[in-house]
Amino acid sequence: MAEKHFEEQRKHTINYLLPYFKENIAEDIQSFRILEVGCAESGFLDVLREQSISAVGLEIEASRVEIAKKINPKLKIRVGDISNAKTLDGLGIDFDLIVMRDVIEHVPERDSTLQNLNSLLNPGGYLYITFPPRFSPFAGHQQHGRTILGKTPYLQLIPAPILRFFGKLLNEKKQVIETTIMNGKIGLSIRQFKALYKKNSFRMIRKELFLIRPAFQTRYGMKPRRIPDIPLLSELLSMGCESLLQKTE
Repeated sequence: MAEKHFEEQRKHTINYLLPYFKENIAEDIQSFRILEVGCAESGFLDVLREQSISAVGLEIEASRVEIAKKINPKLKIRVGDISNAKTLDGLGIDFDLIVMRDVIEHVPERDSTLQNLNSLLNPGGYLYITFPPRFSPFAGHQQHGRTILGKTPYLQLIPAPILRFFGKLLNEKKQVIETTIMNGKIGLSIRQFKALYKKNSFRMIRKELFLIRPAFQTRYGMKPRRIPDIPLLSELLSMGCESLLQKTE
């Protein structure tokens, strides 16, 4: 499974992320210094290394760092929590681009996280963030379930006692149920995200909301579909919010 994730990350980087960065930031990003927060199996970093782009990874789960280093021992990856200022020691403070894909919605300490990300960037540096909005159909990540609950949208909005009852009734994995409940509690809405990045000295360069996310094309062969940014409606229907931010101070 880890190798599959690694290859998916590589494919998504080649087919989507690098063209996106070249179109929206700079055609030539060879000179960029890039940090990926939540790098997991590090397929993104692997592609950057192939193209001689300086890149570092940060991952909170030591087991995933171990897997990534087994796949490619030459990758530069550290174990750490981006919301903890001590994690910044040794990373450097001169990144041109930070990539944070589907991580911010799992981080409770978001102000300290955005402050730390800001401090790591060069003046005018970029922050690329994606996340499933809190009230979107599968923001609970229940799709990892083995029962009908894994295919049930908006599961994270069901009261915890009721969800636990149905989880036990249907013999769903306890971890899936508890993760869904937690994601429902600490999830990030589009409105909250806007207030968050403005408060921490970032400005929006580009934002897209997706009914079908670009990553789904890599994973499932589904063509991406965008939706308009209509308050409330976008919170409920958007499967993914993609943002390119720029440091303002």
